[in-house]
Amino acid sequence: MGQMTLEIGGRSFSITCKDGEEAHLAKLGNMVSEKAAEAGESGGLTESRMLLFTSLLLADELHGHRSAASSAKTEQITEAVVNVQQEQAISALEKLADRAEAVANSLE
Repeated sequence: MGQMTLEIGGRSFSITCKDGEEAHLAKLGNMVSEKAAEAGESGGLTESRMLLFTSLLLADELHGHRSAASSAKTEQITEAVVNVQQEQAISALEKLADRAEAVANSLE
């Protein structure tokens, strides 16, 4: 097991992690620390309120990413539906053209 210390909001936190997870946890700790600094900019926050605002900032960022991903999926689905509809329209027009040609041939 790995042992590491994260510096967040001016405080040190010792944590234990699986071997090999140190770099990932350090990156996550830096993200939390950055958000804690943003939350602390309003000044005079107690530790628990700073934690609350830090959590809200991170949740807001996550929500934004999820919303963007959802919008991108919706666009892809819409585009796929439009493509299918276009292919169906083309197929219907080709059948109609074939029928029109058959009727024209039968009239000759």
